[in-house]
Amino acid sequence: MRTIYTQGPNLINLPFCHCLQSLSPNPNVPFLVPSTHTRKLTPKPFSISFKNSLFSPIQASSMASSTVTDTQKPFSVLFVCLGNICRSPAAEGVFTDLVKKRGFDSKFRIDSAGTINYHEGNEADPRMRAASKRRGIQITSLSRPIKSSDFVEFDLILAMDKQNKEDILEAFNRWKFRDPIPKDAHKKVKLMCSYCKKNSETEVPDPYYGGPQGFEKVLDLLEDACESLLDNILAENKHIQES
Repeated sequence: MRTIYTQGPNLINLPFCHCLQSLSPNPNVPFLVPSTHTRKLTPKPFSISFKNSLFSPIQASSMASSTVTDTQKPFSVLFVCLGNICRSPAAEGVFTDLVKKRGFDSKFRIDSAGTINYHEGNEADPRMRAASKRRGIQITSLSRPIKSSDFVEFDLILAMDKQNKEDILEAFNRWKFRDPIPKDAHKKVKLMCSYCKKNSETEVPDPYYGGPQGFEKVLDLLEDACESLLDNILAENKHIQES
């Protein structure tokens, strides 16, 4: 890992992360969340400016004007990994499939995101899409970065590994001073594997540089965790089944 050192009032120091050998040609596109993941790097020096941030401040007035009650709103779940092309889109697909099979698809809002914007707008990794398709699960999402409004809009944020969780919480601690985010929103962030019952792993491993078996292992963990996750949500939110 190598750190970018910059100067000026709008510049900050952030570590390189996630396949930077083909980083976006636009030098003004910022990283979203610092990460210590160790994927192959070929860093090139450039300045990072947050003057034109990717995040739009949440309008407090629009939130206050909402007339939808908590029992009417779909329960919202956000799955997060590093680049949002392998684990989190697979989790989104697995959980969406499970919710539909249980007949609760109209009661949930399900999405995924990454802690960096490197793959923004891209489809999920073709190897993950193929592995999921063999299990009858479709992955149709496009990569996007996590944003401050996610801490308002989602009821639960599931991180695939401990580093993802740390990065999400670091982003929360930075954004809470700028945007009207609930002070206790950090409590929404959980580890995906904390819901596993059949597997003892504590993290969903990143399969990006591994072989086909890595993608299968990820899906095994996600299917285990999603089953328990849904049961847990339904148990704690009786109105989902009653309405």
